[in-house]
Amino acid sequence: MDAQSSAKVNTRKRRKEAPGPNGATEEDGIPSKMTRCAVGLREPAPFSDEIEVDFSKPYVRVTMEEASRGTPYERPVRVYADGIFDLFHSGHARALMQAKNLFPNTYLIVGVCSDELTHNFKGFTVMNETERYDAVQHCRYVDEVVRNAPWTLTPEFLAEHRIDFVAHDDIPYSSAGSDDVYKHIKEAGMFAPTQRTEGISTSDIITRIVRDYDVYARRNLQRGYTAKELNVSFINEKKYHLQERVDKVKKKVKDVEEKSKEFVQKVEEKSIDLIQKWEEKSREFIGSFLEMFGPEGALKHMLKEGKGRMLQAISPKQSPSNSPTRERSPSPSFRWPFSGKTSPPSSPANLSRHKAAAYDIRYSYLEQSKFGSHVLLAQVQ
Repeated sequence: MDAQSSAKVNTRKRRKEAPGPNGATEEDGIPSKMTRCAVGLREPAPFSDEIEVDFSKPYVRVTMEEASRGTPYERPVRVYADGIFDLFHSGHARALMQAKNLFPNTYLIVGVCSDELTHNFKGFTVMNETERYDAVQHCRYVDEVVRNAPWTLTPEFLAEHRIDFVAHDDIPYSSAGSDDVYKHIKEAGMFAPTQRTEGISTSDIITRIVRDYDVYARRNLQRGYTAKELNVSFINEKKYHLQERVDKVKKKVKDVEEKSKEFVQKVEEKSIDLIQKWEEKSREFIGSFLEMFGPEGALKHMLKEGKGRMLQAISPKQSPSNSPTRERSPSPSFRWPFSGKTSPPSSPANLSRHKAAAYDIRYSYLEQSKFGSHVLLAQVQ
């Protein structure tokens, strides 16, 4: 592999404190941005037994210093990493990525153990060996895949595949009667440690499935799998179907409750809005009412002003107390129109008693009353 295709690691740390996707942490470097290239891997990594190797040329291992400095393009550092790779997940991919980026020019060989070895030394697998081979083949960091890899690495196997370093996490791996199957590799100076991705492993995934077994069994029954395929008894099959119906009813009830809550919430919001608007309007109405009919309202001022005008209209101004009183003018004499005489007789004795008596009517004016009217007083003589 050339130096251009190797990933360059930027020493700048990530800002977020929490672990990122696939267990990334602050200490992980951020790969520098590279120009997008349309040419990429179009085929899976080949198997080692499909590659022709020229054994006529001698093979000399490189040291750690030489590998770290960088080797020529035609002489990449051959790194080997092995495992079971059952239920291939991001933890596996990140371990292979670290192995690929151990040196500037790395050729990564990945060994996958067979079902027989795995079942004897570790336990039953979910995926068979063919599926596990295929999963590793399609990882972008892998250059070559070794099928039926040995459980313990022998010098013959290392020489056959011309391996310079073995990559694995530094935790002692006890198996096959040994406290650490990589102990002799470490003593030979061929061990290159990588870091495990916390929070995900094949055992964790299997634990999740076992813990939620009923959920997955019911899901697969819904998708058309038979009880026989799932190794589920007749009673459990009926139980799962009943649970599924109950869950559907619960979901409907929950949906109705959520809709009713939303409806009640909307009604409450509208009622609160109406109450607020009513309070605002009521304050305006009360304020307007008090401005008109309150103790100091406009109506009181209008009544006071109207009352004053009425009193002024019906009550004339009083004359001043020191004004001189007017003397009464003598009442004028008045004579009836049917009286033929132009002047009254000088004495009543001169008149005949059998003739019409002459009447002198005098009129006088009374003083002005409190209502301002004049009364005509008639005196009959």
